[in-house]
Amino acid sequence: MELDDVQTLPVPAHGGAVDERALAFDGGGERLYGILTLPPAPSARGVLIVVGGPQYRAGSHRQFTLLARSLAQEGIAAFRFDYRGMGDSSGMVRAFDDVEDDLRAAIDTMMAAVPALREVVLWGLCDAASAIGMYAARDARVAGLVLLNPWVRTDEGLARATLRHYYRAQLRNGAFWRRVLSGQFSWRKSLSSLVALTRQAARQPAPAQSTGPACSLPDRMHAGLRDFGGPILLVLSGSDLTAREFSDLADADAHWRRTLAPPRVRRYQIDGADHTFSRREWRDQVARWTADWLRSW
Repeated sequence: MELDDVQTLPVPAHGGAVDERALAFDGGGERLYGILTLPPAPSARGVLIVVGGPQYRAGSHRQFTLLARSLAQEGIAAFRFDYRGMGDSSGMVRAFDDVEDDLRAAIDTMMAAVPALREVVLWGLCDAASAIGMYAARDARVAGLVLLNPWVRTDEGLARATLRHYYRAQLRNGAFWRRVLSGQFSWRKSLSSLVALTRQAARQPAPAQSTGPACSLPDRMHAGLRDFGGPILLVLSGSDLTAREFSDLADADAHWRRTLAPPRVRRYQIDGADHTFSRREWRDQVARWTADWLRSW
């Protein structure tokens, strides 16, 4: 994509030395929109912030907006955009594992708009982490990945994570025992749910036949990360079932352990954090880890 193909739109200044530009660009035959956040002198490595769905480029509690500005203050250009069918972008809504054209167009746009860039790091939360994990090996411009609470959801995996983490936590929860003692707790309903989860957790997923679309999501995700081979920053929330399901899978499976072994992968966890790192201290910690990691290699 040539720079002439990208339309720059005015956006209000938010103060400081950071410059923000709204960019409109073509992707899959539709018009996509994003915000480029630039420092005065961008480094050769930029960050494409990929949105998990369904949401748009600001992110939950403006997380992606604030992250982009934080990175720009560290000299790192950041670009966040709306997929086709989301936010301001036109077209039909797409599944997270069908956004390859959108990702490629966004990287094209960012590279054209920031001549200093030589490579990009993809940053994603939840199903965006899965999307970039499956995409990265297909694009030589992608140098690294930041994965937050990656989505590897299966019925069996969710059931195991719920039994292992949610129900055990309830037994240590004072509010749970107060409901029991007050008679507000429904034993019949809870027992039925527990039995159903136990049966689901005991099921074994069908064996993978290939690394293609018919393969399970965890297998496709693993194949993408294995084939990528570049540095990865992995950040997990301590109080999130999506993160627990991922860590249970990654820690139990020998293939996953090899793929996510240090020093290629740096792994952090914020105990108590929820899925979207909604508190300021959690959000700021993620931003610091991201910037420090980007400067470390």
